[in-house]
Amino acid sequence: MNAKITQIIDQIKQLEIELEALISTQQKNLNYRFDGAKIKIEASLLKQQLALKIGVIPWLKMSRLRSLLSIPFIYGMALPLMLLHLSIEIYQLVCFKLYNIPRVKRADYFVADRHQLPYLNIIEKFNCAYCTYGNAVIAYTAEIIARTELYWCPIKHARKKLGEHRHYHKFIAFGEHDQFHEKAKALRAQMSKGQDI
Repeated sequence: MNAKITQIIDQIKQLEIELEALISTQQKNLNYRFDGAKIKIEASLLKQQLALKIGVIPWLKMSRLRSLLSIPFIYGMALPLMLLHLSIEIYQLVCFKLYNIPRVKRADYFVADRHQLPYLNIIEKFNCAYCTYGNAVIAYTAEIIARTELYWCPIKHARKKLGEHRHYHKFIAFGEHDQFHEKAKALRAQMSKGQDI
């Protein structure tokens, strides 16, 4: 890989670390802390948040008709998402063991905590849980497929594409045929050892 590209990737990683530190500071300013799996909100803030909670009936009355009409289409995606989740779990269980690829940790993607927000009513909490699950399934699946691509076909595309996964920068340049098989084998060996995963 080009030295300048490696330098830029290192800078991006450093910026991500700085961003995480800033977000952590912002979270401290919001007056909540972790107590195991529970989130503890400062008592004075808790009262303010509870005062913002809208009951289910008033919330439904405030909802637009088009939002209510979309409910079957939104929640109709639950079954395909669950089937995708089940399928990708089986795929990873079987294939990653065969390929000696480190498994993707489910807990890194499936985070459930928004239901602890006191200002959300039961419908809002359910909606948050549903969106959390859907996005987690997609992100989890994307990481599993990215590791598969890194194993089988670590070649960059000739054209720039949106949504590149976090392993894409390691891929071999399009048309870089010199020692392709050796480079691909080295990438597989790195991944099997859990390096940079």
